[in-house]
Order: sequence, then C-alpha cells, then structure tokens
Amino acid sequence: MLILSRKLNESIMIGDQIEISIVDIRGDQVKLGIQAPKNVKVYRQEVYRAIQKENIEAVKSRPELVFSLDNLLDTGSTEKPAQKAEKKPNTESGTPPDEKTGPSAEPKTGENRGKEENK
Repeated sequence: MLILSRKLNESIMIGDQIEISIVDIRGDQVKLGIQAPKNVKVYRQEVYRAIQKENIEAVKSRPELVFSLDNLLDTGSTEKPAQKAEKKPNTESGTPPDEKTGPSAEPKTGENRGKEENK
C-alpha cells in the first residue's frame, strides 16, 4: 500500500485521468474530491462491499445468468460460450491459421514445395 501525505487543496493523480483532491479537513474527517472519467465507478468501501454481496447472492439464486454477465463484462456479447465455440474460424479454408497454412505462410509453389518436403 502506498501512503501519501497531502494538505488541504492538494491532490494526487492515479494514472492520467483520475485526480483525488483534499477538499476539506474537519477534526478527524477528511473530504475528498474525485475527478475521474464517467466510465470509472467510484464507491465508498462499505457501499462497494454491499454491492458485491448482493451480486454474489444474485448469482447463487440464478447461476444460469453467470455466462451472460461474464460475456457482457468481457466482450459486450450475450452469446453463451457454447454458441461462440460453434462458430467457424474466420479464414477462407475454415481451419485456424497455423505457421504452415496461415495467411502469412509462403504459398507452396513449384519453387518452394520441394524445399519444405526435403526438410
């Protein structure tokens, strides 16, 4: 854990886009100002833990929804993993590219066909 000292109206940066400022200090209470992009969720720890607890309870009651949440969080997709696996690879031959048959492999012409077979 990194521990920093700051005074009133001073701030710290987290990455390039998140700034945490000391807005007010009264007794043993410190008010923080947090400037972050809208896609960054900021919660007090007790609220965050309550949300996590609710999410765990929800998954326990409907485990079939876990795949949807994972897909939405990772890819934005709502396909089940089995549906994704059924899709064919996006190549002309229908097989995934490898080092000998992939798009970057040399075509087997009369000039280099014998070289590969003689290796």
